[in-house]
Amino acid sequence: MNCFALLRALFWSHGTKEDPMGEEIHTQTIARSHTESVSEARKTEDLIEETSACEEGITLKRKTKQMMALNRMGHFFNLRRSVRPLNPTVQDLCSLIENDTSVQQLFTRMFREVPKYPPYSKDPRGNPQVRSYHAMLQHLDNIVAKAPEFDSTILTGFPINAMLAWPMATPSGVAAFLNEKVNVHIRNILNSWAVFLSSPRSTYVLNDDPERGWFGSKALSLMPNFVNDYICDPVLPHYGFTSWDDFFTRKFRKGVRPVERPNDASIIANACESTPYRLAYGVKMHDHFWMKDQSYSLEDMLAGDPLTSKFFGGTVFQAYLACINYHRWHSPVSGTIKKAYRQAGAYYAQCPSVGFDRSTPNGSQAYLTHVAARAMIFIEADNPEIGLMCFMAVGIAECSSCEITVCKGQRVKKGDELGMFHYGGSTYCLIFRPEIELRFMDKAQKPGSVFRVNSALASVDDL
Repeated sequence: MNCFALLRALFWSHGTKEDPMGEEIHTQTIARSHTESVSEARKTEDLIEETSACEEGITLKRKTKQMMALNRMGHFFNLRRSVRPLNPTVQDLCSLIENDTSVQQLFTRMFREVPKYPPYSKDPRGNPQVRSYHAMLQHLDNIVAKAPEFDSTILTGFPINAMLAWPMATPSGVAAFLNEKVNVHIRNILNSWAVFLSSPRSTYVLNDDPERGWFGSKALSLMPNFVNDYICDPVLPHYGFTSWDDFFTRKFRKGVRPVERPNDASIIANACESTPYRLAYGVKMHDHFWMKDQSYSLEDMLAGDPLTSKFFGGTVFQAYLACINYHRWHSPVSGTIKKAYRQAGAYYAQCPSVGFDRSTPNGSQAYLTHVAARAMIFIEADNPEIGLMCFMAVGIAECSSCEITVCKGQRVKKGDELGMFHYGGSTYCLIFRPEIELRFMDKAQKPGSVFRVNSALASVDDL
């Protein structure tokens, strides 16, 4: 049984199919268009009140309730025909939810399982919490037609993640976002959005609005020395970036992040501009990664790769990237690419033991290395004291497009580009064999501040 099947078995809750004409479906759709249906429902309820006192009224009450449900259902379908068509990928997800009983149960329940009192009445970005999957689909349709504006919240650049932060932490949400069919449709939605974010139409958010612009005063205060550090031209429209994705995958200017001690084969470089998250020794082949401590489980992390056993008992270093960080990956050592590929996975999964997490998915980062969409690059280092190691890029939420720019057999020097993340936040791991005696820099063992890419991370000699 793979990790997806195991987790679904642990957190699936059986029950009867939710009434497709129930209140949750109809009262949570588009509010403006729903007013007419509510008015008709109230008139019907008044009729019930007047006739329920007599025996005939009891029968009328039952029939009228049926008519009220049919009226709402008819209005709902008329509404769906009257609004503009959903993005085809969003419509496909809608069809899956409405035609698969088990999926519909999960998506209906996960919104009901979110408490209705503060802070859950609003999402982590301060917007009213979405309360039904119909509203979720409408929000998704709006989101994928736009580029993300900057905001000052912890989930800046993560509009989908913010909308789903509370629902995906519920028991039904955990199960829903581990469902393989659901993740196929989410991947298609994100890929469709990526087309827009790679087009010139997405540049409108690359402006100097002080609150919402990515070159406004608030955003640039989080990206100091932007013009000096990155290849751009503030004189040109949008600083010369041709799309949102062009901005997100921006490159450093030559000499800004030089490789520290490039000719010293004993030094392992930091592969990403990132904040240290965890350093673990003696990692097991199999462990309960969904439990509170989120222990690493190599067989699940590396998706059963034949090379996995070579890392049993080894070391894992993990660090994460924020939306404002540089998002390209660089080789931590000089050597040869032995294998490079992407592994499909979940996109909005959250560790079930974490519960509601305002900064989600930050609290689930170790868990996500086992279940999220990710890329694995195995490198045979020139230094035999390091030997075979693995770089793993893990997509998180909106940022799950891992692009690998190297191939099997290719020679790389320490600091050469390996690939990049497209859009959002992300995390990465370096995995080492147990035979290596590593000495990590103090900064790598103290989470909190950004660790520059290409700086010395660890050594196989005395530091």
